[in-house]
Amino acid sequence: MRYHPLTDADRADMLARIGVSGIDALYADVPADELLAGFLDLPKGRGELEVERVMGRLAAKNLVAGSVPFFVGAGAYRHHVPASVDHLIQRSEFLTSYTPYQPEITQGTLQVLFEFQTQVANLLGMEVANASMYDGSTGTGEAVLMAHRLTGRRKAVLAGGLHPHYAAVVRTLSEMAGDAVVTLPPDPTATEDLLAAIDAETSCVVVQTPTVFGHLVDLAAIADKAHAVGALLVAVVTEVVALGAIEPPGAQGADIVVAEGQSLGNPLGFGGPYVGLFATRKKFVRQMPGRLAGETVDAEGRRGFVLTLSTREQHIRREKATSNICTNAGLCALAFSIHLTLLGEAGLSRLATLNHQAAVALADALGGIAGVEVLNDTLFNEFTIRLPGDAAALVERLAAKGILAGVPVSRLLPGAGLDDLLLVAVTETVTPEDRAALVAAIRAAI
Repeated sequence: MRYHPLTDADRADMLARIGVSGIDALYADVPADELLAGFLDLPKGRGELEVERVMGRLAAKNLVAGSVPFFVGAGAYRHHVPASVDHLIQRSEFLTSYTPYQPEITQGTLQVLFEFQTQVANLLGMEVANASMYDGSTGTGEAVLMAHRLTGRRKAVLAGGLHPHYAAVVRTLSEMAGDAVVTLPPDPTATEDLLAAIDAETSCVVVQTPTVFGHLVDLAAIADKAHAVGALLVAVVTEVVALGAIEPPGAQGADIVVAEGQSLGNPLGFGGPYVGLFATRKKFVRQMPGRLAGETVDAEGRRGFVLTLSTREQHIRREKATSNICTNAGLCALAFSIHLTLLGEAGLSRLATLNHQAAVALADALGGIAGVEVLNDTLFNEFTIRLPGDAAALVERLAAKGILAGVPVSRLLPGAGLDDLLLVAVTETVTPEDRAALVAAIRAAI
């Protein structure tokens, strides 16, 4: 009764009140061939205790990330999240607040967003950041649309190292808008000639660093070429911890920077919810999507916070809006901000160093296995290896032995002829014993 509280008498009363003879009459306008002829192929209803038992048995089939050696990345990373992060975001004033449509009575929420924006702008090396996007992939799509508005052009060039899921989001949004997208072939060896693809019709070039294959990219030359033809550089970062070790994209000439902030404060969570970071140069701020929290003073001269430059369709005429993003990832942004605050600049740098050192150690060890080739000359905490056989099959065999070895490239790029490539990610949660177990398992398997 908890989930199906209405009785037959209740339903009869409701139908009588709205003046129809039965349930079928509610669907009289639906074509008959669109209606189901029978029940869906689903189990019959059960009580709550029985459902919990069924779900428990299903959950037990999963390999939990923290229970085995774990090397899965490809845009979502397992990092240690301090217990204080979860404790603080569950305070009722944070957990139950939604979105500050009435800024004058949501000063605490606005202050959090303002400080989050400050952190993001500093981290990405830009002048201004918004209050977050839904995630990194949708933020990348918004960045391309923003570049089109700024340049008046409709062609985007996507680097071959851009995460395929991010590229797919850009293509979907561009197709809906009638824009052109040039997607370069996948680039597992970091040898593509991206500069040759940038021309006078290009609105923006979208480059990820580290790439989906783990290579670090020097953005300066790409920025120079893009700017020389009047185009913009959109830089994408899917592993935000890398910014504790590498030069921020803004310092390398990027005009718009998009990042996935999941690595800080947010667990893997079966793929979400995550938090997109979005920053740009001050001169472009009026074309930036989403919301922006600003600092001001009230009538008595006291510090206060407001929503400013609200270029969303809720606030202005729809045809003048820069985006239809309806809110921001507030709670995930708060978790990001708390974790980054706890780390501080020195802590983030130390965390990045731990990630990099562990990844280099594992790459060296795997490269010493006969038949295994490490494709990276540069890397942060993720790299690509070539195996003597099918990577997906190897991953399945190792998973059966309690080791999650990484992400087969074929899962991200099916049909691309890259079935022998495996993405391996290493974070501070991976122990030396975990690394040794992976090396031994791969050596035995091939």
